[in-house]
Amino acid sequence: MIITKKALPRRTFLRGAGTVLALPLLDAMIPAATALANTPARPVPRLGFVFVPMGTDHARWTPKGGEILDELSPILSPLENLKDKITVVTNLELQNSYPGTHDTSNSGFLSAAFAKHTESSDYHSGTTIDQIAAKQIGQETRLPSLELSMDINPLAGVCNNGYACVYQNSISWSSPTTPLPSEAHPRLVFERLFGEGSTPEERAALLRSRASLLDSFHADIARLKGKVGTGDKNRVDQYLETIREIERQIQRAEEADEEEFSTDMDRPVGVPAEFGDHATLLYDLQLLALQADITRVISFQFTRELTNRTYPQIGVPEPHHPTSHHGNDPAKLEKIAKIGQYHVAFFAEFLEKLKATPDGDGSLLDNTIYLYGSGMGNPSLHDHANLPILVAGGTSAGLRGGRHIRYENGTPLANLHLTLLNRIGVDVAAFGDSNGKIEDLFDPVPV
Repeated sequence: MIITKKALPRRTFLRGAGTVLALPLLDAMIPAATALANTPARPVPRLGFVFVPMGTDHARWTPKGGEILDELSPILSPLENLKDKITVVTNLELQNSYPGTHDTSNSGFLSAAFAKHTESSDYHSGTTIDQIAAKQIGQETRLPSLELSMDINPLAGVCNNGYACVYQNSISWSSPTTPLPSEAHPRLVFERLFGEGSTPEERAALLRSRASLLDSFHADIARLKGKVGTGDKNRVDQYLETIREIERQIQRAEEADEEEFSTDMDRPVGVPAEFGDHATLLYDLQLLALQADITRVISFQFTRELTNRTYPQIGVPEPHHPTSHHGNDPAKLEKIAKIGQYHVAFFAEFLEKLKATPDGDGSLLDNTIYLYGSGMGNPSLHDHANLPILVAGGTSAGLRGGRHIRYENGTPLANLHLTLLNRIGVDVAAFGDSNGKIEDLFDPVPV
């Protein structure tokens, strides 16, 4: 660990046995970080995306009233305490995702690109917004980007309507021909962030032999806390306790799975059996990755298109995909809304944690923009119009929350992508099928 007399460098690491641990932004880092343009007045930009499958029930998603977000819709109700931090955007479209499929809903969400209709390996889509951002704002971090998913068994070959499964498996593409795999296993995500065994055998041995990743940092942590103020000590303690709690959750899941492994060969060791535990754990890992500045760009596929996952815990024992073909059946529409509200609740919990995490003069939520939504509008029609989209956080980038903005029908989702890229400092003139920007989401850029 390198400590200057005046301040800690922003890229300060603790070094333990076989790994390093990045630290969150501390007050003691601010003077040294000025040269890196990461001061309270100008924090580093962060950008995240959460994809949810199979559209929505628009009647229960779309807020009523005018531009001011006074009353949230039933699906968005878990965000009630965060109304001032979110903006709902209506009437955005993915024109290049037609002719209306689950595959192109998934692949077009971050690319706004046409997906080549192929069953073979000559698939072709477009470079996604997260990867364009990562090539610029991700170069100073250990991981340029992080790709996560709730689904752990991606298929291969042909999945639907003559489209290669890769269109469903990946929402992030580093080039039009290079889809990036996403990781659903919390242990592997944890080790990608903080390091550990390079093979499954090494990781299993390390799991059995050690008590905690943090134990190997004990001496460095003590020295660090001797050189910072009370506020920073508390911040370090909170950060380390979060890491330790995630370790506990992963270990509990692994212990439970090891007991059941002989009868459950499809589920990798370490993935929580309960959907909610898995979702919360992956969101918590995103929080740690952003807080420690391990990455500044994240994409999260919160289940994929065509999923037949069931949700008996909220009264929806039927598979999601068949239920989404509602045909305006009131009972099916209500169940779609329940699933949508359930998904939003995990996102709301995550945003609350970002809001409670100090970062510079504000919070991690102030300094991070998250886009949440789907590449499909009405799942019964397989259309890509009037997408359910909301944008959260980003106060430091000028994002004004507490609003519901209705654009003209057919406004490209790519316009929002282009605007977000420009707002975080990525200077591109166009993205996908963009035909302009939607700057009214933000305060004017200071001259």
